[in-house]
Amino acid sequence: MYKDLEGKTVVITGASTGIGRAAAVRFGQEKANVLINYLSHEENIPALIAEVEAAGGRALALRGDVTKEEDVKKLVETAHEHFGSLDVMINNAGIENEVPSQELSADDWRKVLDVNLTGAFLGSREAISYMLEHEIRGAVINVSSVHEMIPWPHFVHYAASKGGIKMMTETLALEFAPKGIRVNNIGPGAIDTPINESKFADEQARAGVEALIPMGYIGKPEEIAAVAAWLASSESSYVTGITLFADGGMTKYPSFQGGRG
Repeated sequence: MYKDLEGKTVVITGASTGIGRAAAVRFGQEKANVLINYLSHEENIPALIAEVEAAGGRALALRGDVTKEEDVKKLVETAHEHFGSLDVMINNAGIENEVPSQELSADDWRKVLDVNLTGAFLGSREAISYMLEHEIRGAVINVSSVHEMIPWPHFVHYAASKGGIKMMTETLALEFAPKGIRVNNIGPGAIDTPINESKFADEQARAGVEALIPMGYIGKPEEIAAVAAWLASSESSYVTGITLFADGGMTKYPSFQGGRG
């Protein structure tokens, strides 16, 4: 636990399931104020608020579409109005779908880029603007993927969006470092989230993924949430502009493990 996160206000997009949900609970354990953004799975929200508050934090939920500027602005305004501040912005909302690249429609391309990249930009922009206005030395944390580095056939729109997040994060980090605003990226590998549930339920498919992970297992959302807490805390005060891969070693060329090659 990080004592300096107690009483801080954290906004998390796409927090009704998966990594976002785990992050909300973790920041509750840190006794932070958590603004939970969601667009779908509204049925999960009451239980999540209760869990965050039972852990010691304060929680509020707000439905909103991260691709819409007015919705993102409302998130920041609500954080200020309800909790009095915004100290940490976690741009977690993201989508993916598998389509061979030659069959990918412009609409599907735009939809994934809009949510994954434009949504993260709008969240970053609005949070940074607020932090500058209120002279807050805050943290922006973007949730990318190992596929900002590893090419992924049939997911060209997803990989392009995550590659864009990498460069966006580095650019914003460089631009706002003099103001004490840190901007970092988390690059999860294969994580046991609802979006992967059907794939990982198949034993053969799960084993195939595990073979790509040097540590030999698929990660848990709580392991990514722990990285987010560290990046938000003063323990990482000299860290900005990085992608911290939490992937069990997936980005380290696992086919060469054991001296092969």
